[in-house]
Amino acid sequence: MNKHAILLVAYRNIEQIYEYIDLLDEDFYFYIHVDKKSNISKERIEKLRENKNVKFVESLYKVNWGGKKFIEVLLFLAKEALKDKNIKYLHTASESDLPLKSPKYIKEFFIKNDGKQFLDIFSLPDDRWPNGGLDRFDKYHFYDQFNAKTKIGFKLIMSLLKLQDIFGINRKSTKKMPPLYGGSTWLSLSYSCMEYAVNFSEENLDFMRLLENTFAPEEIYFQTVLMQSPYRNDLVNKHLFYIDWEFRNGNSPAHLDVSDLEKLKVSEKLFVRKIQAPISDDLKAELIKYLKTK
Repeated sequence: MNKHAILLVAYRNIEQIYEYIDLLDEDFYFYIHVDKKSNISKERIEKLRENKNVKFVESLYKVNWGGKKFIEVLLFLAKEALKDKNIKYLHTASESDLPLKSPKYIKEFFIKNDGKQFLDIFSLPDDRWPNGGLDRFDKYHFYDQFNAKTKIGFKLIMSLLKLQDIFGINRKSTKKMPPLYGGSTWLSLSYSCMEYAVNFSEENLDFMRLLENTFAPEEIYFQTVLMQSPYRNDLVNKHLFYIDWEFRNGNSPAHLDVSDLEKLKVSEKLFVRKIQAPISDDLKAELIKYLKTK
C-alpha cells in the first residue's frame, strides 16, 4: 500500500513523460490527461497507454491556461486514481516536471511524513498576487472561452476585463465564498485528503459554479477547501517542487538550464519544474545521468 499516483497534465512534450516514468519505479502510477487541443496523435497516446506504469490516459478537455478546466482535469484524474485503494499519496504534475530524488528516497520521505499534506498556502488578499488576488473572482475572466496563449485570445480577455472596469462590474463572488486561500497548483496529498477534496467538488456544486469564469481557480481550490476541512492541522505550508520564480530564459517561472544543475543536486525538494525543451535539454541530460546513480 505504498503506491504513488502522479496526476499529470500534458500538452505537447509527451517524450519527457517517458523520461519521468523511467526515473521512477513500479510503485509510481501515472494518470495522464492530454489537452484536447494538442497535436499529439492518437497513435502516440495509445503507445503511452502500453507503458505498465501508466494506468490511465485520456484526452477529453481543452485546457486553456488560466481557465477552470485545469482544476476540473486535476479532480478528474484524482477521482480515477482514487479507485486504487493501494495509493498512498497523489502528486500533481505537468509534462515539464521531473523527479529530483530517487524513487526510494521519495517513498521513504512519505513514510516518515505519513498523514502530512504538502502544499503552498496563504490567505487572500495577499500582496504576492495583483490586487491581492480577489479580482480573480470578482471580475469575469474568459480564459476557458479564449486561449490566452494566442495574441487574439489574450487581447479579447484583457479587453473584456477593461470593459468591466469602465462599467464598474463586480460579481461580488468573494462575499458568497468561504475564506479564500491561495498557493501553488503543485502539491502532494494523502489518499484520504485527496478523496475529501474530490468529494467536496461533487457535494458543493454552488461553490464550483462560483469558480466559473474566474482566473486560475486551481491555485485556490485545494488551499481553500482543505483549510476548512478536518485536514487543516495536517497541512504543511510548503510544496515539494523546485521552482525558480524569477523571469529567466523567456519565462516566469524560469525555464531551467544547465546553470541550475548544482542547485538542483543539493535541493531538498522532491520534484522540479520547469524542464522545458530546448533550453533545458543539457540540464535534463545531466540531471537524468545524476539521478541514475542514486
